[in-house]
Amino acid sequence: MKKIFIYINALIISLGLGACGEDFLDKTDPTVIVSSTFYKTDQDVNQAVTGIYGMLRTYFNNHWQFTEFISDNTTLHFNVGNRGQGPALEAIEYWQYNPGTPNFATLYNSTYNILVNVNTTLENLKISTASQAIKDRAEGELKVIRAYLYFDLVRFFGDVIIVTAPIKTPSEAFKLSRSPQEEVYKLIISDLTEAINLLPTSYPANQVGRITKGAALSMMGRVRLTRKEYAEAVTVLRQVLTLGYTILPNYADVFKPENKNHKESIWDLQYQGENTFGVHSSFIYTFAPLASQGAVIKFPGQDGAGWNIPSNEIISIYEAGDARKDVSLKEGYTANNGSWVPVPFINKYNHPHSIRGVTNDNWPIIRYADVLLMLAEAINEQSGPNTESYEYLNSIRIRARLSPLSGLNQAQFREAVLKERRIELAFENHRWFDLKRTLNPSQIKSLLIKHGDGEKAKPTTSRGGIPFSPEDYTFEEHQVLFPIPFDQIRINPAITQNPGY
Repeated sequence: MKKIFIYINALIISLGLGACGEDFLDKTDPTVIVSSTFYKTDQDVNQAVTGIYGMLRTYFNNHWQFTEFISDNTTLHFNVGNRGQGPALEAIEYWQYNPGTPNFATLYNSTYNILVNVNTTLENLKISTASQAIKDRAEGELKVIRAYLYFDLVRFFGDVIIVTAPIKTPSEAFKLSRSPQEEVYKLIISDLTEAINLLPTSYPANQVGRITKGAALSMMGRVRLTRKEYAEAVTVLRQVLTLGYTILPNYADVFKPENKNHKESIWDLQYQGENTFGVHSSFIYTFAPLASQGAVIKFPGQDGAGWNIPSNEIISIYEAGDARKDVSLKEGYTANNGSWVPVPFINKYNHPHSIRGVTNDNWPIIRYADVLLMLAEAINEQSGPNTESYEYLNSIRIRARLSPLSGLNQAQFREAVLKERRIELAFENHRWFDLKRTLNPSQIKSLLIKHGDGEKAKPTTSRGGIPFSPEDYTFEEHQVLFPIPFDQIRINPAITQNPGY
């Protein structure tokens, strides 16, 4: 693991500048990595792919904003003393975002920055003299990453620009325009199909954490389910059942850093704490309450940022005795003076660590529990619940120490699976996409407005006497697609805006 993930955060490749007319200026600087001298060996290819994994770490540090925080799962620990957050994160929580909201520009730009590196590496694999086995594996990994990023883009923004090869001049970029969603999905499915045929089912111990065939198949199942291609989803997800994954007996063990890359993990993004190499995670520092002063994060005086706070609503839907609740969230904490502070926080990523700000938690992208719930859903959508779909759903409930379900019709089973997904996968960046996949824009609007009304009537955290504005928690149907960032349209008039913005 250390050999893969300590090495690099992002491989920066210089593409070089034009000649200046003097011989000595034309010589290659031996200290600079350039594409003409890189990608030649197995080590070069491994370093390039490792660099792209490193870029994903930064991507997932902020992904919660657009998948959990924007939904009914989480809210914020209201910061009475600092009202400067409104234009950015609070705009997402209260659905007051627009094309100038900077977080969407960051999301959009960071996604395409990673794609630049993916495409550059894929292009250079064609001429690389590395071993074929390493090139095949790298191509499979990179195509899963590209598919994942485009899957996010198409669900976030709708029609998006497709780029599958390096862009060599600015003029090329200015000619690009958004492609229809169906074309984006064709690329996603093509990339995943090729990756499935290229990737191994497992790796040696020192390579664990890389993307596998199981991850590619699971991603394909998620794509097919999103597209309501239920028969195809069932076919591909059943293949994952044969690869040796299983759900762990104890839900808490899924998230413990000492259990990383266990039998339930299909694709975890790898972080590493207990060192200062810069490849660590720090999720609890974002999610812990404000002014908690070391009571949640066990360092003297340490506060959290107060973001992505579990909402009253999600807290209320746990069944009595659900073993997942205490693992996933806490409804408050005991302050240093012994008083109870009723500010909830996400607990899944709250584990002991020895260096302040440096945690060792991986981020779960795909778990086997997710696959089982997707498979149960797809089977039900084909023809209603049957023995097989109940088996997958109830295996998750039994692990949570809950009674199995039975006797449901198709609509009731659908509702049960979605509730189970919401709780089982809480705070793992699924909720927004599950809402978009299963509800139409009008239904999403109704659900979110109801959630917002509940927050305004009884806020999850105290607002210190500051009232909500009339615009807070007002949601319109067009907001199910995010706005194309203003700067993208300003620099490239060929890019159009989503309706409603």
